[in-house]
Amino acid sequence: MSAVENETVNEEQARIEAELAEKARQQGGGWDAPPPGKPKSFGPSFLRFIGLLGPYKWVFALVMVLGAAGVILSIAAPKVLGEATNIVFEGFMSSVLGAQFPAGMSQEQVVEALRQAGQTDFANTIAAMEHFELGRGIDFAALAVVIRWVLALYVVSALLQWVQGYVINVIMVKTMWRVRQRVEEKINRLPLAYFDKVQRGELISRVTNDIDNMTQTLQQSLSGAVTSILTVVGVLIMMFSISWQLALVALVALPLMAVIFGVIGPRSQKAFQAQWAKVGRLNARVEESFSGHALVKVYGREKSNSDAFAKENDDLFESAFRAQFFSGLMMPSVQFIGSLTYAGIAVLGGVMVASGQLRIGDVQAFVQYSQQFTQPLMELGGMTSAVMSGTASAERVFELLDEPEQEPDAEDAPAAPDGRGVIEFRNVSFSYTPESPLIRDLSFRVEPGQTVAIVGPTGAGKTTLVNLIMRFYELDGGAILLDGQDISEMTRHDVRARAGMVLQDPWLFSGTIRENIRYGRQSATDDEVIAAAKATYVDRFVHTLPDGYDTVLEEDAANVSAGERQLITIARAFVSQPSVLILDEATSSVDTRTEQLLQHAMAALRKGRTSFVIAHRLSTIRDADLILVMEHGDIVEQGTHEELIAREGAYWRLYRSQFEHAAVDLDAVEAQEAATDTAAVEVPAAAGAPEEPTA
Repeated sequence: MSAVENETVNEEQARIEAELAEKARQQGGGWDAPPPGKPKSFGPSFLRFIGLLGPYKWVFALVMVLGAAGVILSIAAPKVLGEATNIVFEGFMSSVLGAQFPAGMSQEQVVEALRQAGQTDFANTIAAMEHFELGRGIDFAALAVVIRWVLALYVVSALLQWVQGYVINVIMVKTMWRVRQRVEEKINRLPLAYFDKVQRGELISRVTNDIDNMTQTLQQSLSGAVTSILTVVGVLIMMFSISWQLALVALVALPLMAVIFGVIGPRSQKAFQAQWAKVGRLNARVEESFSGHALVKVYGREKSNSDAFAKENDDLFESAFRAQFFSGLMMPSVQFIGSLTYAGIAVLGGVMVASGQLRIGDVQAFVQYSQQFTQPLMELGGMTSAVMSGTASAERVFELLDEPEQEPDAEDAPAAPDGRGVIEFRNVSFSYTPESPLIRDLSFRVEPGQTVAIVGPTGAGKTTLVNLIMRFYELDGGAILLDGQDISEMTRHDVRARAGMVLQDPWLFSGTIRENIRYGRQSATDDEVIAAAKATYVDRFVHTLPDGYDTVLEEDAANVSAGERQLITIARAFVSQPSVLILDEATSSVDTRTEQLLQHAMAALRKGRTSFVIAHRLSTIRDADLILVMEHGDIVEQGTHEELIAREGAYWRLYRSQFEHAAVDLDAVEAQEAATDTAAVEVPAAAGAPEEPTA
């Protein structure tokens, strides 16, 4: 293998490894990244988070009132239901005692008779009854009224809470819809420099995962928190109204539950954070192995990849087991405390009923309240981590919304000038960072119909140069003129509407081939689309597809080859009919024969237009009218191919490294082979073999 081929293989290997590393980095903090654990500044961020509901504050206040009414009715229902129990119990006891005592005795007389008989506790129980009438039995009419009231309370309460939940969901969904709209509009207003410094996966995570996490927090936690707080307060009031002694027993659960949430909760949260981190690393490992599967096979790294996966899988198992273990402790612990509280209430309540301090229906209502009291406390404890996570997601979205935007176009910006696309650089200076100047005092002029080729080593500023023409970045100094008009005074839309751009990496969206080509100019007719496709040789392979131009491209356009994807993007530039054409290594993904065809097609497209071509393969730009050789942001040489070769400067060195180096290596190999053959012939002669006769 020659040195050039070795270098090509090394470059390709480095490129693949860099892509895998980038994908792994994005996977670790991108689409599959877990919601963040804690916000940086909870108070201000939470208030701003809640402030998103501002446009609906009065509607939100109304539904909170409805929710409060529903909670009050649901809290009142056990008290009323306890009255039904009292009616049944008192009626039953009146029937039992009616068989023991003469008819017509009053409640006081029955109580006194029981005390004289030594049944003091039973007498106290009868004395506590409010509707006792000896021998009357169960008052089914009164019982029916109470049951109807209970049913009405539960039905109205459920209806009010359903209305509350429905309206809150509408408010939350509309709020998040507005947030998504703001984020989308913000992204369109951000300068390109922002996307250069932010990982693509990180940005997608903020737009998708974080906003979804905010939505879930608002829908589930916020509305549930209001209901839970109202329930806790209402239940406490009702419990104290029944018996302050039993209420104190129920309140014993509070410090015990606080200990559980304080001890188990943080450990569970840390375990889940570790689990999600390991999930991200494992996903990155899997994605990396799948993306670079061919490279793994070539270098025989299956065993090492399998071992690395097994280790990370084991780490995830241990972390997930620990997280689930701590999480699983929470509910049984709380239920255990609830059971202890229930037992305490049942024992003390029974004693109080026996002593006549409470009626049995009141104890029944109190038991129900104790269960209603524990459940919202558990929900509030579970909401804490969700609110923290949702607020952290909101912080990340707010950071995006607070990013400095590109300067808006002037309202009095002049209209786009009429012209054929004259581009002039006047003393242009630009740098991404002030301490690292890139382009300094650059000046040149390109006339319509001319093709300017920009060449130079990686990092020389070639792509930056065309990005400045498209006004993706603002200049530090100087000016770029389009048909005599400073592009900084024009609107960005007018500047970019005059240009067509084909990038090295083809970008196609999910849609038909026809729609992807028409993306360059929405008003293009079908005939114009087909004409552009024929000019760029897209038509040649489209007819081999099942639906022709109506073939829907799959995700990442996987149902067409890389070269065919590039042809479609070039057809898109054709149909846009630009004044200025920019080709950034546009033929890098096509084969040699197709490249030659495209050179002829692009020559026709460039006719009468100002064209900029960024190229690494110098064979593609020999016919350029002007070649700019860039090094470290400066144009070190400019001229035609023949002129630059004759100077034997920077361009000559680049050209020689691509074309002459291979020839030198080939000559060396041939010389080495000739020397080997000569040695093989001379060895027998040295051993005394007869020599060939000479002429």
